[in-house]
Amino acid sequence: MPARPTWQGHLKLSLVTCPVALYTATSKTNDVSFHLINPKTNNRIRMVATDPETGPVERSDLVKGYEVSKDEYVLFDNADFDKVKLDSTRTIDIDQFVDADDIDRLYWADPLYVVPDKGVGAEAFAVIREAMEKQNKIAIGSLVLRNRERRIALEVRGKGLVAYTLRSHDEVRDADDYFDDIPTKKADADMVDIAARIIGQKDADFDPTQFKDRYDEALKAMIKAKQKGQGIVEAPEPDDTNVIDLMAALRNSLKGSAGSEKTPAAKKAAPAKKIAAKKAAPKKKAA
Repeated sequence: MPARPTWQGHLKLSLVTCPVALYTATSKTNDVSFHLINPKTNNRIRMVATDPETGPVERSDLVKGYEVSKDEYVLFDNADFDKVKLDSTRTIDIDQFVDADDIDRLYWADPLYVVPDKGVGAEAFAVIREAMEKQNKIAIGSLVLRNRERRIALEVRGKGLVAYTLRSHDEVRDADDYFDDIPTKKADADMVDIAARIIGQKDADFDPTQFKDRYDEALKAMIKAKQKGQGIVEAPEPDDTNVIDLMAALRNSLKGSAGSEKTPAAKKAAPAKKIAAKKAAPKKKAA
């Protein structure tokens, strides 16, 4: 378990209250990240906070400002944010229970693990968790997280709870603004039938362990290749489906899927296009 929780406070259901801690349920530690480098010197570029009048300043000395008019700001320091006291700053007060299907998936956001804080109040936590499980409901509450009050949905998971931050109505764009311009076309019934059979042949159980970020893996391979001074492989672009041959493409897809037993047939990779890797410029010695 991470040493530092994302949030600490209390979980409250009517008169039942228990101390809890929230931990971020996801991680991005394996993602490839880059720094900005000056190719002329191979030195890493540092972003320096600068005042246009006095020059560089320490970030620790800075405060936040809200612009009320052109070049006029209301200033806030950490103490000011601490003075904005809401019940949800330190308490998740459950005020509603809904069915999971009632929440549009567009509104679900970041997951957080909810656990009793250091074992204190474990019995009260168990009462809330088991009551939710018995009713098969999703709890809705609020909490202040990163200087913003957020609505959250809590669901039972094993011995604990998972809290999902919920996007507000204003954050979710109206799908009609994008979908209204999609041309209305009546699909050929025979084509739909073949496509449905292809879907049936590719039916599988959900298994997130099989998900691989191939772009991330390609970046890591490119990093290793550049380290060794090897050529870089570039993936070919796929061709668009020819509408005239759509029925033929569907039939060929059906044949290919049938021979793979729910696994797409392996295709022979197209010849890779190689590009010579550029060597990094030698780092200049200090004078």
